[in-house]
Amino acid sequence: MKQSKCFKSLLVTMSLSSGVFVSGFANADIELGAILPLTGGSSENGIDQQRGIELAVKELNDKGGVLGEPVKVIFEDSAGNPMTGLGAVKKLVQVNNVPVVIGSFSSSVTIPVGQYLEQQKRIHINISGTSTDIRNIGDYSYSVIGLDNLSSQFSAQDVYDLGYKRAVVIAPNGAYGQGTVKQFSKFFKEAGGKIVGTVLYKMGQPTYRSELDRLSRLKPDVYVYTSYGQDAIVLNRDAYQLGLNQTPWYAKYLTMSTGDSPKEYTNGQRGMEVQSLGPDGKHYVDAYTAEYHKAPQSAYGSFAYDAVMLAAKAIETAKSSDPDKVQAAMQDIAPSYEGITGAFNLDKDHMRTTQPYKRVKIAEGKIELR
Repeated sequence: MKQSKCFKSLLVTMSLSSGVFVSGFANADIELGAILPLTGGSSENGIDQQRGIELAVKELNDKGGVLGEPVKVIFEDSAGNPMTGLGAVKKLVQVNNVPVVIGSFSSSVTIPVGQYLEQQKRIHINISGTSTDIRNIGDYSYSVIGLDNLSSQFSAQDVYDLGYKRAVVIAPNGAYGQGTVKQFSKFFKEAGGKIVGTVLYKMGQPTYRSELDRLSRLKPDVYVYTSYGQDAIVLNRDAYQLGLNQTPWYAKYLTMSTGDSPKEYTNGQRGMEVQSLGPDGKHYVDAYTAEYHKAPQSAYGSFAYDAVMLAAKAIETAKSSDPDKVQAAMQDIAPSYEGITGAFNLDKDHMRTTQPYKRVKIAEGKIELR
């Protein structure tokens, strides 16, 4: 995945008030932080999450803000780089003094960001990282999206139900990919299947032909993979050129794994996707379409929207943006919170226990339900 050597800071203000920094945690300005990949290989997802946040801020401020004050979000660009993300979160805490930070997209960035916030006793809301290591960050970390134990159990059973018994698994060599291989392998074996080979690929390579060639010799029934950004394009291109798409391919998070690839590379693939909208999600799609003149571009913007709304409710409940008071409110309201993505049902570690998924496929270049 491409990585930027710099990151940008954008202040989004959905009000007529100035963006002057206010020291301390007075209620004069309700500022939150967000760390997203606004550049680099995952920027399409990051920008969609930014839009979800912007819609939540606009909705809050149109209704008078929080505690009668406008809500502002300071965006930092991680570019998908853990070190850049760590620098961004330090700036948000040390310079901007925010009580809550939302993000990031990938688990490899989310985990160090969350660990730093835990040390600083600031609230961390995970919106798309799914590594089960996120569970171990600490008391100040909350996840509004289901982790790999949930998604892998769903996808492993789905692959088995499709009739595949011998699978190989391909994933990036990072916190997310390692968790996927471990969790999927566990649940696929429990379902009755066999894992005949795995690859944790080094990200950012120009080709993955050698890895794919090695797996093809194992004669699997199905290639199970997950990828994103430029790596996903390279994987799908190499598989297509090697003729490996004659064997079924199954993508964990199909939209993320195929989004930027030419349709001839991915046509016919099947997979799973996170169900990004619950019963109350229609107004999000309507607001997104009205604001950006197109439908939501990923499955992740709605989770970012929910994170802002959850933080706002906690601050409103605490009657303060002081982190300790917000944390006390979060512990009370977050477990049973219901957002546009559905009911969170958080467990004792503040991780989501109920996460709907859907079965999807690519037909004529378009992702549809199957």
